Amino acid sequence: MCTGCLVLFVNVSAPATIEDVERRLRERRYIGDRALGTSIFLALKLQKPLFIEGEAGVGKTEAAKVMADVLGARLIRLQCYEGIDLAHAVYEWNYPRQLLHIRLMGEGQDRRAAEREIFSSEFLLRRPLLDAIDNDDATPPVLLIDEIDRSDEEFEAFLLELLSDFQVSIPEIGTIKARQVPFVVITSNRTREVHDALKRRCLYHWIDYPDLDKEVEIVRARAPEAADGLAREVAALVQGLRGMDLYKVPGVAETLDWAHSLAALGATRIDANLVNATMGAALKYQEDLERVREQVPALVEKAQRA
Repeated sequence: MCTGCLVLFVNVSAPATIEDVERRLRERRYIGDRALGTSIFLALKLQKPLFIEGEAGVGKTEAAKVMADVLGARLIRLQCYEGIDLAHAVYEWNYPRQLLHIRLMGEGQDRRAAEREIFSSEFLLRRPLLDAIDNDDATPPVLLIDEIDRSDEEFEAFLLELLSDFQVSIPEIGTIKARQVPFVVITSNRTREVHDALKRRCLYHWIDYPDLDKEVEIVRARAPEAADGLAREVAALVQGLRGMDLYKVPGVAETLDWAHSLAALGATRIDANLVNATMGAALKYQEDLERVREQVPALVEKAQRA
């Protein structure tokens, strides 16, 4: 089992309809739309990976986390980064333990038999992808391959075998094929284009920034401590920021952080002073902070009228 994995022991049946998917997501305070519910339902029904793309902070990773809860499954997360390789994603051999085993061997022991022994599953360090393929879970796990666009094209090429046949090849052991197919969610922030060959093996869904009413609904669901007026004004304020020429516009995650921050200060409505004091909850670059401060009075006035 991989370190840091979230284990959920409740065995829950898969959603039977698209409406069932939508209902279960909302019960867990995830406000999606019918298109997302349809994509999730089909991915489960057809046992195909779901490729979710969109700007940072719109709820791609959270969708996979919530689906693990919906299914009562274990969530296995692989966080991608530049230079990720098989040793970090799939498996590697426990070399210190192998060396120790060799040293403890008796002089008369068969060396060939010893080699077969040290290259057995007992000496294998299982990483997230192998753990998702080779498991005995009562419910197939949810495999989240997060931010695939941060990885290299070589790693994408390896994923083709995994996503085509749900199997992993280990030269010393052979091919390990999944006894039960995991529910695979791949996310991308589109910092680079992912190869078509990988996308063809998946169902595709794009999550855009929500409109005002939907974002207000998300804030009320995820930040219930925020007053209704505050929830609407914060959402409207962020909507206004997204219309500006910023280095990095805030996502829904930043809207929620801002709502949590203002509610923690006891605010029930926004004003220019509060916005200036807490803007760092939504904007993460100095250039953006300076550009927005010039427009705060107008932005606040517009948000209050929304």
